[in-house]
Amino acid sequence: MRLSLLLPVVEPERFLEPERCANPKCGGKYFRLRQEVPKNVRDTQYERVVARRYECLRCQRTFRVYPQGVLAGQFSQRVKGIGVMLYVLGLSYGAVALVLTALGVWMSKVTVYRSVQATAERVPGMKREHFLEGYRTRALGADVTGVKCRGRWLPIGITVDAITGMVLSIDQLSGEDAQILQAWLEPIVETVDARVLVSDDADAFKIVADEQGLYQQVCKSHVVRNTEALIENLSQQIQAGADRSLAELGIGPQQALADVCQLGELIRSRLPEQQPQLEALFLRYAAAPAPRLGQSASLAYRLRNLFLDRWNLWPRLTFYRTWKNARGEAILDGTNNASERAIGWWIKERYRSMRGYKRDQSALNVSRLIAYCGNHLAQGLDLAQLVA
Repeated sequence: MRLSLLLPVVEPERFLEPERCANPKCGGKYFRLRQEVPKNVRDTQYERVVARRYECLRCQRTFRVYPQGVLAGQFSQRVKGIGVMLYVLGLSYGAVALVLTALGVWMSKVTVYRSVQATAERVPGMKREHFLEGYRTRALGADVTGVKCRGRWLPIGITVDAITGMVLSIDQLSGEDAQILQAWLEPIVETVDARVLVSDDADAFKIVADEQGLYQQVCKSHVVRNTEALIENLSQQIQAGADRSLAELGIGPQQALADVCQLGELIRSRLPEQQPQLEALFLRYAAAPAPRLGQSASLAYRLRNLFLDRWNLWPRLTFYRTWKNARGEAILDGTNNASERAIGWWIKERYRSMRGYKRDQSALNVSRLIAYCGNHLAQGLDLAQLVA
């Protein structure tokens, strides 16, 4: 992971002339320079700068204007930017304070924490309520992960542009059921005008896609791994021959092994026209009776449900084969890797070195800040826009 972060600069001779009176009730636009006053500042290069004191000609109040990179606080924007940069790159708050002290600028870890949180609060977009204005995508990727906060797991939902991988929002969720996911995703889908939902194989996402009238691409990697694990388990049970449910249907062990082997081949090829073959596999086991209350499912019934599930899942699993652009090129790769990468790079990578967050908002702030930096990998992120 490489982040290109452009730090704020301090230019003691550069001032922005005031355009409005600092008094919000005044609105005056004409001012008189009263005096220039020294101001002590904590910076890597300057110990003192000059601030200008203006008088509003309308209300006669005075206010200060500071040079580029300096505000009313004692720390320059450059120092705050360095602190935020070091934290984003993996240092703890305490370690950032030690590095800054080594550079000749003493800053407590509490001040580092406040700088990081204040900067993260200014990140545009990244939340459902204040989404990226004007952004549109045809395919929305979504996933849910968790981080530990005060000893409990905090569910965090992340949405991305499934085509470009750009992170669109990171939000705290109260759970992972279909109703909560729908309330979370509905305004995002409408804002970006999405037509396709890319997700893992969770049933809750399928319900959301159907309720929103979206096409859905289920991650092929998840389905392939899960199916291969089930095939291996079921094959062992078939070869053991302890379950008589297959014989009751008139199906021999060789036929059952051939059927699960065929399923494995279909899952690996994933062609839309292969759906009738899955239907045929299901129909062979459709008569398998459901278990009675308190009984475990028979081998035949488990095979029936597996073939039925993959038959129903097939249009969602192979959607990427048929969804193409005007030039006939595939738009999606059939995976939810865009969401998985965003979780791994922008949420888990920083979280992995921590013992957990102390506040729910801190978990969101840090994740949003790092994801926003990640969205600017190509052109670099000007931290001065966020720190100021």
